[in-house]
Amino acid sequence: MAEEKKVYSRTKGVLENTVSGFCPGCMHSTVHKIVGEAAEELGKLDKLVRVEGVGCCGLGQFYVSHDAIIAAHGRGCAVATGIKRSSPDSLVYTYQGDGDLAAIGLGETMSAANRGENFTVIFVNNGIYGMTGGQMAPTTLLGMKSTTSPAGRSAEEHGYPMHMCEILNQLTAPYYLERVSCDTPQNVIKARNAIKKAFQYQLDGKGFSMVEVVTSCPTNWGLSTIDSLDFLREKMFAEYPLGVYRDGGEKKK
Repeated sequence: MAEEKKVYSRTKGVLENTVSGFCPGCMHSTVHKIVGEAAEELGKLDKLVRVEGVGCCGLGQFYVSHDAIIAAHGRGCAVATGIKRSSPDSLVYTYQGDGDLAAIGLGETMSAANRGENFTVIFVNNGIYGMTGGQMAPTTLLGMKSTTSPAGRSAEEHGYPMHMCEILNQLTAPYYLERVSCDTPQNVIKARNAIKKAFQYQLDGKGFSMVEVVTSCPTNWGLSTIDSLDFLREKMFAEYPLGVYRDGGEKKK
């Protein structure tokens, strides 16, 4: 009989028969994997420190073996600032969703980027609040239904979707901004390379970097895993084009 799989979590020890808490079709698990791969390729896995946002992002504590802390809702960039300044040899990153980073945490995100803090932000954008019931997020598309916009997002009532790479690209200090996805093997490779590049820039002391990962949320979108990929490619990518928005202080896209 095959040996039961054991999953190690620094916060909980060895967990028996642990199964991923992420919904089928969710890309969080893939993003977690490529973050670890990027750090390992750089030989810095033992220096990696993760600052988690709440919600689905907070589930990551069960699947990573490097140091991690959960910040209060929206305060990821503030906590990461303190960790990086007090432990400059650490490779620090935040792992945040759209509500955490772009709603309640918008002030912390903008301020850290504007100061050019030397850490990396991994921003998971699925256009909705994933764990707390499917409410409208700052990145929810126009016309997209949620539990707090049952008739669909209206610009007149709710405002327009927020584009974080483009917004942060208006600031002087950020060093690297790129938007990626994990919907195909090729895009997974691009996403991993982007995260690795962001980590390398941090190691080089270049300052603030953000990799935005546009993902699907089949559960809260009310779609099958296959249909959610179609929605991602047809709707989400149209609103949030993939690509590099700033690299090494180059002019905005």
